[in-house]
Amino acid sequence: MAEKLRILIVDDEMIVRESFLHWFKKDGHTVATAASGFEALEKIEKFPYEILFVDIKMPGMDGLELLKKIKAGYPDTIVIIITAYGSIESAVHAMKMGASDYLLKPFKPEQLSLVLEKIKQQKKLASEYNYMKECLEKITRFDDIIGQSEPMKKIFKLIPEVARSDASVLLTGETGTGKELIAKAIHAKSSRAHLPFIAINCGAVPDSLLESELFGHQKGAFTGATYLTRGFFEVVSGGTLFLDEIGEISAKMQIDLLRVLEEKQITRLGSREPIKVDFRLISATRRNLAAAIAGESFREDFFYRINVIHIPVPPLRAHKDDIPLLIDHFLNKYSQEMSKRVDRISVEAMQLLKQYHWPGNIRELENAIERAVVLSRSRTLRTSDFAFLKLALTPTSGSQALRDMEVSHILKVLDENDWNITRSSAVLGINRVTLHKKIKRLGLQKPSP
Repeated sequence: MAEKLRILIVDDEMIVRESFLHWFKKDGHTVATAASGFEALEKIEKFPYEILFVDIKMPGMDGLELLKKIKAGYPDTIVIIITAYGSIESAVHAMKMGASDYLLKPFKPEQLSLVLEKIKQQKKLASEYNYMKECLEKITRFDDIIGQSEPMKKIFKLIPEVARSDASVLLTGETGTGKELIAKAIHAKSSRAHLPFIAINCGAVPDSLLESELFGHQKGAFTGATYLTRGFFEVVSGGTLFLDEIGEISAKMQIDLLRVLEEKQITRLGSREPIKVDFRLISATRRNLAAAIAGESFREDFFYRINVIHIPVPPLRAHKDDIPLLIDHFLNKYSQEMSKRVDRISVEAMQLLKQYHWPGNIRELENAIERAVVLSRSRTLRTSDFAFLKLALTPTSGSQALRDMEVSHILKVLDENDWNITRSSAVLGINRVTLHKKIKRLGLQKPSP
């Protein structure tokens, strides 16, 4: 079956447009026409045409100007210049600007067939090149973790080394940096890969419920316990248990987990019978555990048990070189999920996203791309699609900008910790008195329920 192409004819002469339309439709290609460069730009913005046949002489925007804009915004699009015999010099100039070929008026249908055949060969070579490029790009990612910056390369190197042992791992870093993905990658490269990986967010589960979730319970152990339930320590059975936000658990739970790690056995709630367990523990936290230990809200002996291997995960602002790679990944992911032809981002929008400080890290970037794809009405994401980020980039005086960033960060930490001053001060790495002073000085107030 012959390959069908998506073709746009751009010419101010109706007879030329209709001739092309007739010839190409007869061969089953998807064809549209535009009477001007401006109309062509509008159409290619809405639909991914592969090939443009462009008349070099048109009123308003000539073919060379249109070629320049197409190559700037849609570099993969193939452009064929249509010109008269007396304008060959302009055609040669167009080739230097990125045009793939040119046609001299008048021409016959057979010439168009030859040009299309040549284009198909170019596309085949481009496809082979893209395949090789994808193979190379796999080097810049580890499972679902994307990055080519030095900080991420260090983590990529650590993952297989850490996976070879059964030692407990502690991942530290801000919310949204990808700690769970790293935990999954360690599990996937370990000898436990064929066994379960179970993730629990300790900060999202009340302490009383977390105990039951982890240890399980016997029938009748408490009101509502109508049947025997195995806990995650049993369910994970030989696999990897990932405890996210481990810095949020109570002192009692810390003691209980420490005993499990030392004795490798558990007792279900309501039972006295010990059960042997086998799992590898990977923990994660956004809190400053050293400060929590100093503030006596986190046990030092438990800390050493979970922190045999420590992997600090950098915030996105520390590896901004990875932002274009991440954007490309999320753009492809959400355009496919939503069946929308949103496959590009403008240079200005890319610059905006690289300048933004991303307090929510990779998760915030992903949400921003998803939101922009959902609301976009064109193929290309522009700065206007990220208006919700612009407020954070409004030029202010240096001191005002720093103050705004400080306010934003402190409010974020307070909100995440339900305005608990002890927990918030530990996360911020300052004492409670200092945090109280900052709240007063900056005029911060807990939002009304």
